[in-house]
Formats: sequence, C-alpha cells, structure tokens
Amino acid sequence: MKGYQGKILIVNLTTGDIETQKIDDSVYENFLSGVGLGAYYLYQNIPTGADPLGPDNILGFVSGLLTGTGSFMTGRWMAVCKSPLTGGWGDANCGGTFSPAIKQCGVDAIFFKGSSEKPVYLYMDNKGAQLRDASALWGKDAIMTEEILEKENWIKKKPVIATIGQAAEKLSLISGIVNDRGRIAARSGVGAVMGSKKLKAVVLAGSKPIKCNDPEAVKAISIQFAEKVRHTNFPSFVGSNMLALIGKQVGKAKEVKPNDPMLMASLWKKWGTGFGNTYSATSGDSPIKNWGGSCKEYNRSYYKKVTADKVNKNEMRKYHCYSCAIGCGGICDIKSNTKGEFKHTHKPEYETVCAFSGLVMNKDLDAIYYINELMNRAGMDTISGGSAVAYAIECYENGIITKVDTGGLELTWGNAEAIVALIKKMIQREGIGDVLADGVKRATQRIGQGSECFAIHAGGQEPGMHDSRFDPMTGVHYSADPTPGRHTIGAAVYYNAMSLWDKVSWAPKVTKYLKDEEYVPSDEEALKSVAGSCYKQLTDGVGGCLFGMILGVHHWKMFEWLNAATGWNKTPDEYMEMGKRMQTLRQLFNIKHGINPMDFKLHNRMAGKPPLEEGPLTGRQVPIEEMMMLHWKNFGWDEETGRPLESTVETLDLQEIV
Repeated sequence: MKGYQGKILIVNLTTGDIETQKIDDSVYENFLSGVGLGAYYLYQNIPTGADPLGPDNILGFVSGLLTGTGSFMTGRWMAVCKSPLTGGWGDANCGGTFSPAIKQCGVDAIFFKGSSEKPVYLYMDNKGAQLRDASALWGKDAIMTEEILEKENWIKKKPVIATIGQAAEKLSLISGIVNDRGRIAARSGVGAVMGSKKLKAVVLAGSKPIKCNDPEAVKAISIQFAEKVRHTNFPSFVGSNMLALIGKQVGKAKEVKPNDPMLMASLWKKWGTGFGNTYSATSGDSPIKNWGGSCKEYNRSYYKKVTADKVNKNEMRKYHCYSCAIGCGGICDIKSNTKGEFKHTHKPEYETVCAFSGLVMNKDLDAIYYINELMNRAGMDTISGGSAVAYAIECYENGIITKVDTGGLELTWGNAEAIVALIKKMIQREGIGDVLADGVKRATQRIGQGSECFAIHAGGQEPGMHDSRFDPMTGVHYSADPTPGRHTIGAAVYYNAMSLWDKVSWAPKVTKYLKDEEYVPSDEEALKSVAGSCYKQLTDGVGGCLFGMILGVHHWKMFEWLNAATGWNKTPDEYMEMGKRMQTLRQLFNIKHGINPMDFKLHNRMAGKPPLEEGPLTGRQVPIEEMMMLHWKNFGWDEETGRPLESTVETLDLQEIV
C-alpha cells in the first residue's frame, strides 16, 4: 500500500447515479492526491465555458496523500471547482477532521456533477454511498445542520460532516464549506457552488484502514518532529504587548536574514495566529483602513483592544486539527460577549481579527467575536466579508452610497454596530447586503460611480490580510497564481524560513540581504517565488498544513514522509517537478476557461500606487507587472501572457491531458 486508496467517488446529482472509479498509480506519481488529483480530474471533465453555478461545474472534496499515514500536520482537505468568484480555477483549504474521513470511506476524493432538484446530502460509510433528502435542513445554519446530522447518523461511529450555511444557499460568491462546527474552506466561492447543486452536506462514517509502505519509517520521522515541537515554547513571561515592539523593529529593519522557523511554532502554540493582531499591525504587514491607511492611524489605542492575550482570555480549550502537533486553534466561551446569543466559537484567526479591526478601524473585540460566529454559522469568508465592509465604508465616506442605500446604517470607520448589521444583511442578501454578498468586484460593477478605486481585489478575489507592500513576493502570488488573492501560496517570509535550497538544487540560497532587494525584479527573486509555488502545490497534494510547510525542510520532512509512505524513493528535485506540473495544470485550466492571467494583477493600491505617506511602508511601491512576468518566465510560461509554453507542457508530460 502506498498511502493512497487508489479510488474516487463520482456522484451525479442530476441523475442520482453514484459510482466508484479506480485511479491508476501513475496519476498519483504525477500529481499526488489533494489539489493535484483535483486538477487532474477537473481539467478533463469540466467543459470549456461551463457556468460555475451550473450543472456542468464539478465540486470535489479531496484528501491528501499523506493524510492518515502517521505523518504530522497532514490532515487538511480541499474543495475544488471552477470558481464563480474568479471564473478560473477554484480551491479552498481547510483543517478539522474531514480529510481522514474521506480516506476512511475507501476513496481519495469525492466529485459531484450535475445539480439536484431538491436539497440532498450524501451519506457514505463502509457499505457504500447514498443520497438522502435534506429539505428539512435547507435554511438552517451550518453548525445547527452539523449537530442534527451528527445525531441522526451516529450509529457505530461518530460521523464527520461538511456542510453549508445560509450564505452558500443564497449563492453568495464569498461563501464556503464548514466542518468541525466552524472550520471553513472559505475561499474561491466553493460554498456557492455547493449551494447551486442543492447539496446541503456530506456525511462520512467509514472506518477503512489507511495504509502506507513503511509505517515504521513514517513513525520515526513523526516522533522526531513531535519532540521538536514539544520542546519549543515561547517564554511564558512575554505577553502579546511585547509583540508590538518586535513588530515595530521588524518594520524598521534594513536587512533580512533567515531565522529558526521553530520560533513560529512556539508563537502558534501560545497564541495561535492571533500573535499577528499586534505584531503585524505594527510591522506594516496588516493592511489598514481598506489598504489606504497605516499603523500611524491604527495605533496602540486600537490594537491594544484586540491583542492575542485578550482573545485568549476567553479560550476554554485548545483545538487541534487532525494529526496536528501544534494546536493553534481554540474554542472560546463567548456567552458574555454575545449577550447569551452564542455560547462558543472557534477562536477568531488573525485574518478575521484584522479584517474586522484594522481594515475597518474597529476597536470592539466583542463585535469581532460576534461577527466570527455569525459568519462561521452562515459559512461566509471573513477575509472577503471584511474587505466588502471596508469597501462599503469608503464608498459611504465619499458619498457614493448614502443612508438611503444602506437602509439607515451609518457606515463610518469603526462603527461596530453598523458593521455587525451590515454583515447580517450580507448573509441574508438584504438591501445593500445583496450588493456586497458577491465580493467587491461584483459590487463595484453594480454601484459604479468610480467606486472601483476602493474595490481591493486581485482577479475578483479579496486579498488576505498581509500587505504586498510589506512583502512584495506575496504580491506576486496574489497576482500570478491561478487562484489569485491568496496569502497562503507564498511569501518571502515563508521562503526564507523553509530552507528549500538545502534540499532542492535550483532553489536560490538565502543568507542575509537588504530589504530593498525584495522590491527589485530579478530572476533570482522570481526563482524563489517559483520554488515557493511548487512546494506549496506539494503541500496541498499531501494534505499538508501551511504552518508545517513554513517550519521548513529540516523540521517538517515532507520529502522523507512521502518516500516512506509510498516507497517511490524520489529526490526533492523530482518532487518539485511534480509541484511544477500541478501548478502548470491549474494555469492551463484557467487558459482553457478563457482567463487572461494578467487580469489577475492586484489592485493598484496594493502595489503602492499611490504610495503611502506615513508608517513603515512609506513610499514603498511594488513593480508588480515586471515581477509577474519574471515569475511566469521562470515557470516555463510565456512571460507576456502567462500561458504555459508547449515545451513546458511536453517536459512535464501534460500533453495527453491538455
């Protein structure tokens, strides 16, 4: 056995037919599982011109090749489809417990074709799969749905469930898919695709084994990794206020050099992603006031209200995704924060806190808890949701929309009550909320009046809460990746931590350099971004966690785990070519579906046009077009158009597929 199950499930929601299909070993050796298997299947089976919200689109739930093999931080799953948000390749990554549940049903992926006439859910266990009526669940939020289905289907084993809430049912293009009561595959509009198919949930209760080639070798690597994490602890006497000072120093630094990435593990263990609530706010990493402000405006009087220590005060217990040694998540008691309406919520991630604090100039942490749970239940992406609110506030501030348009809401910076009310309108598609529920690109197409200058996006997708003027390589990935606007693809800070150059022959080595060099287009910087992209595709192919990836090749040993689990005995260079193949096929998917890759270029404000006049990013500009072209060139794609060259397609053995 080689880590994968060798089969996929195909469900036709139009006819009700369900079949299992075997997948040849060569597919896994070329594309792994996860996003690679998804790209392999979707490229060949979604017709050109397919409506993303129509029956020709396919929605896939894919697990990772290393999930369930005994490796650590390899328990993530992905939803894949043609994105209704960007019109091209769509995927969304999620943790929780759903990835191993797919494989325990004896398959590596589940693909849904067609559309059902009435709401249904898929139930699958060791005996097989069947579609069941979900009419009584339609209209219920995701957490309530999960609780009902868990109770109804808990027979011998607690089922694992992925479902949608009201936002996806109403086809919001910024909706996602929810599992584990609030962990969301939030991006690319995957929830809207699920809603368009009238698929309310997927319920998995299998218990089939997941085997690998050399479990003892996998175990040995895992023990070594777990021991490193266990002995890595951030000093207990250091509070999150100290992170603001560290952030300020980083923002002023003239030089960059790699540090031991296990320091990050200690931060995640102590605070989760919330350490960025203050560190990123002061370093220049956090976009402020719809990307138009700086930490001079979002000063200590703001960020001290949302520090990681304040967030963690409500933490009842740590939350670990499947096979995680760190446990960056948490379950928070929010009864007092929401006046009894909600009891618990997953701890708000940095992205959520920034989107509803610095991005909209809000100080009210209770409002952030409340918004977090509202959006978790509705299944709406907090990154895109916060960006839509910031866009609306700036439109209101400039007289483009008025109180008449907002239904009486006074959309001013930091007005927490109005922000909460607007989110509720977006979830229910009421009034101005209906305009904003499909993201800022669609909103500006409807509102017009010059509002596009406030609509911050890349290719239709709102960017993560990491400023490309702080880390230009992030801007390259925001713009040049087949799934634009994603902070999880790559960044200079990731590359510098991963030490890929110690394993991969062509990855540029980093020792120490001037920060200014990151802003100068060059083949060396482009090779770094290419290497980061390839490695991220591998990470998404094995079900790996971004945080594991960032810990670097000397700690999180993906190459070694892969060889132990599969018996392939491939070199890191051979695996990286696999990552290049996966990335190239995703780009070819976009070309097939009529995407002009240059149209994914990030918004001018994100590139420092015009530049900020105060704060750590003063005067910073990113020559994004030149950087995109060099990135494409070093991928073996046409540097002017972003289309993969025929020679690259042949070298990567993709010609039979495309």
